[in-house]
Amino acid sequence: MTGRDEVMCVAPVGGTAVQDHVALAEIELCGDLIIAASAARGRLSLESIDEVLRVSEERPGSGAQ
Repeated sequence: MTGRDEVMCVAPVGGTAVQDHVALAEIELCGDLIIAASAARGRLSLESIDEVLRVSEERPGSGAQ
C-alpha cells in the first residue's frame, strides 16, 4: 500500500438489486434519443425528438387543430 487505506464497495452477490422501473424507462428513452441524434445529419427537429420519445401531444402552432 502507499500509505492510504483503500476502500472498495461492491454489491452483494445473490440478486438483491432493486429495480426502479421509471428510471429504467427513462434510461431506455435517453438511449433511443442518443442513437437517433448520432444517426442524424444535423440537429434533431422537435418533431423528430417527439417521435423518438413517443410523444403524441400536439405543439402549439404546429398547424393541427
